Amino acid sequence: MGVQSTINSSKPTWRKTDRNSWTRYQKLVNALGIYHVSLKKKVPVHQKDDPMPNLPDWRMHCWILIHAFIPIAIQQIYCSLFNRNLHPIAAFFLYSTAFKCNGIREIQILRQLGHRYGFLDGDKHFRDEVPDDSVAKVLYSLVSTATFRCMIGVMLSYRRSQLPSSLSFPWLVVEIGAYSVVLDFWFYWYHRCMHEFDGLWKYHRTHHLTKHPNPLLTLYADYEQEIFDIAGIPLMAYGTLKLMGLPMGFYEWWICQQYVVFTELFGHSGLRIYATPPSTVTWLLRLFDAELQTEDHDLHHRKGWRKSHNYGKQTLVWDRLFNTCHPRIEATKENVDYDNPAIMPLF
Repeated sequence: MGVQSTINSSKPTWRKTDRNSWTRYQKLVNALGIYHVSLKKKVPVHQKDDPMPNLPDWRMHCWILIHAFIPIAIQQIYCSLFNRNLHPIAAFFLYSTAFKCNGIREIQILRQLGHRYGFLDGDKHFRDEVPDDSVAKVLYSLVSTATFRCMIGVMLSYRRSQLPSSLSFPWLVVEIGAYSVVLDFWFYWYHRCMHEFDGLWKYHRTHHLTKHPNPLLTLYADYEQEIFDIAGIPLMAYGTLKLMGLPMGFYEWWICQQYVVFTELFGHSGLRIYATPPSTVTWLLRLFDAELQTEDHDLHHRKGWRKSHNYGKQTLVWDRLFNTCHPRIEATKENVDYDNPAIMPLF
């Protein structure tokens, strides 16, 4: 299958060792099933020019919306039964729990897809593993992302006077598209600066130790970077949209966040699937060849280091505008197989 790549001197070996020697964090990763491949199952290997199955946008939209509406439905049922809305603290626990559950389930499904369709650059390398001494940190980062993003959302936009049924679907359609592009504007410049300035690169370097990331390595970074990833960039995006006059109510914000985290995990999966991050403006992005593909961020890790390219993580809008795109290798239009689409389970 090729030569396995490693990401630092702490070679990832724990999953191949005696389980009695595992730490409690390693046991938790195993119990939750949030590793990227099963060691006992085969992963298909493809050549660079082999056909790549297309994953239809509607399947990803359905997955995100179904999982995003579960806590909203639970809250609405509570409101109908007891004739009152959830206290902000209760809302925080409900949505932060849902955030964690959705992330865990997505990682599990991405593993299934990896065994079905294989990975980018799979003829050269395996996907990187989480280093043995970083499993605990990655888990803490996963929990922190779900916790603090929900805490920020509740503090900024949750109102007990607004029931889930007050969710504005017309505004939601606008905000899903606008949020991805605006958030990506702030992320693009923050990310590019992390690469181009010595004082910032030292905080981003750890994340780039992986050349072939997996979903858990989305969270493999120094604490300084995590502050911006978890809170800084979402706050700037939220503030920008409010200044633009968009309402960004709590329930609309929640759904926008589920679109973002879905793309963050999928974008680090390295799946050999032709998939564009779902958005309500994807059709418009395609007109300008500004839609993102999974391979774009994979190439950012694989081909980039101190100087890089493909800085956007939701779209290619700002990479196109500022001429920082890298040519695709496998996810070319000539390689796409529309006759045999990829299937992503809805649950």
